Amino acid sequence: MVNALGGFTVDDSAVADFRSVFGRAPETVWAAPGRVNVIGEHTDYNDGFSLPIALPLRTIAAVGRRDDNVLRVASAQRPGEIVTLPDLVPGKTESWASYAAGIVWALREAGRDAGGLDVFVDSELPEGAGLSSSAALECAVGGAVAELVGWNIEPDLARAELVRLAQRAENEDVRAPTGIMDQTASLRCTDGHALLLDARTAAVTQVPFDLRADGLALLVVDSKTPHEHVHSEYAARRRTCEEAAATLGVPSLRDVSEEDLDTPAVRALDELSYRRVRHVVTENARVLRTVDLLEDGRVREIGPMLTASHASLRDDYEVSVPRIDATVDAALDAGAYGARITGGGFGGCVIALADADTIEQLQAAIQRTYAARDYGQPGFFTVAPSAGAHRL
Repeated sequence: MVNALGGFTVDDSAVADFRSVFGRAPETVWAAPGRVNVIGEHTDYNDGFSLPIALPLRTIAAVGRRDDNVLRVASAQRPGEIVTLPDLVPGKTESWASYAAGIVWALREAGRDAGGLDVFVDSELPEGAGLSSSAALECAVGGAVAELVGWNIEPDLARAELVRLAQRAENEDVRAPTGIMDQTASLRCTDGHALLLDARTAAVTQVPFDLRADGLALLVVDSKTPHEHVHSEYAARRRTCEEAAATLGVPSLRDVSEEDLDTPAVRALDELSYRRVRHVVTENARVLRTVDLLEDGRVREIGPMLTASHASLRDDYEVSVPRIDATVDAALDAGAYGARITGGGFGGCVIALADADTIEQLQAAIQRTYAARDYGQPGFFTVAPSAGAHRL
């Protein structure tokens, strides 16, 4: 069901759909949110900092055990299709079901084997929009399976362990070279807060981010330009960063400071590597400045940090595309305090921070831009920081 803002809604129909597909009731139902990253893009796999929030939009997984080792997965978004997996082998499944299969495999490898499972998923998250629908699926299924095997993931340390298993599933089964930010946001975010993540230590800090109290709103614009984490360009950027860190003799780019950017060693990098390094280093600094502003209650002042992040992602990291740039420009021209691409890039979504009473004018300005350039119709929804994965 599409709502008035262009998002999606689900309800407890996942239970009814599980019954319809598998002929019985599920044993448990879990929900896990997608995320938008306020700031801190392409930093997590460089041991850096990021600041995501969990979305109110969720993926729901209804799960029940079987008396064999077969995994069957069905989805409301693909009616009539059941993916049956008699063996869980990393990389064997190439369909959307690999995200569910991957987390079940990772849990099994960690000694938390639920045996055979029937899984039905439904989602409010638009696929390919850069809102981490894949991590939401992994975390919803992971939470459900954890419950079925008797693993209590309510302690935050347990959730941190499940984050690592979900990342392993995506890296080794789906073969997507992602960091830990998406799964961390889906599992460890709390209502009314952004989550400062230190990817090196996996430590998190809850940062107050009460938009409504400040008369603000965070508008998410789905450009309808497909976004794909497994894209070779994403992997190429990760590889460039790792090679640059090795050349500089540091464990990761987390260990390069803004002051280091002007040293002979960093300047000796080839031009492309230097720009990639400069993005990561300055993005880490922007995250920490943003956190300082939020903790001081100066929420509007984070706007320039968002816009500077976009410029860096566009020019130094080169993960934006013309439609995204036009969306950012239209939002800023219409009065947004700041705007940027969010997610891995190469399409997906833009976020814009603005006064709540100006959101309609931002939407109208972006729609005019899309119409003038024949970009089609964008999707819009406003979001507030929400809670992480939980049992329904």
